[in-house]
Amino acid sequence: MSLEPRPSEEAASLRRGNFTYFPVIPGRLEFSIELRRAILRDRPRIVAVELPGALEDAYLQALARLPEMSIIVYPDPNDDERGVYVPVEPCDPFTEAVRTGLQVDAEVVFIEPDLGDRPHLPDTYPDPYSIRYIGIDKYVEAYRVYPQARNEEIAGHAAGMAWKLQGTDPSTPVLVVLSLNLLDPVLDAMEVPQDPPPRREPADVRLLNPHPDCLAEITLEYPYLQDRYETFRTHMSTIDLIDRPKVQFDLLRDAEKEYVKNTGDKVEYWQRRMMARFTRNLAAINGDLVAGIFDLTVAARAVVDDNYAYEVWHMANRFPSQKAVSELLETVNLTGDEIWFHTKKLRLRRRLPRPKQRMLPRGVTERKKEKFEGEWAHQTGGNAICSYPPEDLLIEDYGRFLKRKAKSMLSEERSRTEPFTTSILDGIDLRETIRNWHENKIYVRQLDRISGEVGASVVIFDRDLENRYQYLTTWLGEHQNESDMAFYSTYPFEHMVGPGIGRAEYGGFLMTLPPRRMLDVWGDPDYDFAQDKPERLLLAALDYSMQRYVVYVAAKPPRSIFRSIAAHLNRRIVYIPIGQLSPTKLKKLRVVHVLDSYERRNDAKEFIW
Repeated sequence: MSLEPRPSEEAASLRRGNFTYFPVIPGRLEFSIELRRAILRDRPRIVAVELPGALEDAYLQALARLPEMSIIVYPDPNDDERGVYVPVEPCDPFTEAVRTGLQVDAEVVFIEPDLGDRPHLPDTYPDPYSIRYIGIDKYVEAYRVYPQARNEEIAGHAAGMAWKLQGTDPSTPVLVVLSLNLLDPVLDAMEVPQDPPPRREPADVRLLNPHPDCLAEITLEYPYLQDRYETFRTHMSTIDLIDRPKVQFDLLRDAEKEYVKNTGDKVEYWQRRMMARFTRNLAAINGDLVAGIFDLTVAARAVVDDNYAYEVWHMANRFPSQKAVSELLETVNLTGDEIWFHTKKLRLRRRLPRPKQRMLPRGVTERKKEKFEGEWAHQTGGNAICSYPPEDLLIEDYGRFLKRKAKSMLSEERSRTEPFTTSILDGIDLRETIRNWHENKIYVRQLDRISGEVGASVVIFDRDLENRYQYLTTWLGEHQNESDMAFYSTYPFEHMVGPGIGRAEYGGFLMTLPPRRMLDVWGDPDYDFAQDKPERLLLAALDYSMQRYVVYVAAKPPRSIFRSIAAHLNRRIVYIPIGQLSPTKLKKLRVVHVLDSYERRNDAKEFIW
């Protein structure tokens, strides 16, 4: 923010004589960055901050502990049994004002009246991230166009700060750092001499050490972002690296690494893309440009699962400088309800294997384990392979579900809506009726039947750009209700769960009925046109499907040329984005067990849980 007034805009300038006002939003990163730049550039002789004078000693002690955060607590003037908690965090502009002011040898003055009942002012602001694009001057000017309502309480509080400012040296440049919603009341109060505010009894002010586990709940900016700010604040040339979307991207990437390590699952490309859309929409609902950490966690849970949401929240709480035990201060583990009003809650249910053995009910058999490493791998015969029947039933049932969904989508494409006259056709169209409620008409819907049925189904979990899924197999159905199947997966016998029983993870599969017709899809030269494994499965589906429609489930639709190929074969591809399907169901479906002989089926239930 420029400290020099512009001649053509003297009335709108924030400079009044020897006072230059720098309004901020408490706790927000963008204001701390701009404030530090201004102080280092202009080096004012006095830095006046909107903080109670009674907290000065405790606040300076807290600053001396940085980058380790602290909590200042004092009794609530309206309730002796409650305390008022003030977090001292690196990203807070008031913290930055005092730190940088001391760095340039400026005198720091605490101008807020001593610990009384501070008025609760509206704190609804435009998203501070916009400062990165429009600048802080335009941001402040836009906020001041619509001033907030005032009352006697606000006027008295502003008068107390004005009295403190009027007592400073009139010949010395003073930088006044105060909340944006108090700027105009203080400017008006500075126009007339003020009386000193009433003195109050000194309060019992204490300094506490917050436990590392509670930081994300009690700080305004999440600890991961504050750690990034603390790392770069001393180097002004690199402070622009602290960009909210970039930091969020790093946060999600680090959380994904922990998620893979702890669960063995993987966050897919389509899930990352859906989380980006989800968080964008959540931010728009709140009137923000960038989503907060709560919205990030909600999106992670909704798109992936509770385990990933936990890793996102846990990574956001990461602040390496904070210690669980302090030699000088009492350590407290606070909750958001103790610090803030109107907190939001999110319940996460992690589903992770426990390292310690659980107490098992009587009669429950303990899961079998190898007597020595590699025992089960030595017991494979290698004469034949087969599937595990319960998993066959599960995947066949899901194939029927995909066919029903595809037919529903095709029927929706051919549906038409019209005003009700003599028949309700296939039912009332509530959405269209409400949309045209002003016409006082009821709209009904007619669903035309499609010509043809749905045949083969292709489900692609991963395009396998990194060549992770190297096990390529074609299975034939064992009876008339079991599909022929071609799939690519991880190598099953690298992960043995029982003697001759391997566990693998699908990358993608193709299913088609009737059975016992499919040749080796992976060695068929007719499909060499395909650029990758999903395209080879899709070509085979078009070739083997006995019905007109072929379902293709993936993160991205196939190349446009496949539409032409399907038309030449009198087939049509029905694309279903994988993000529209239940991630929980897909996760269960993705696991496949391969048995090295039919005899293993008798004992498989003892090893496959």
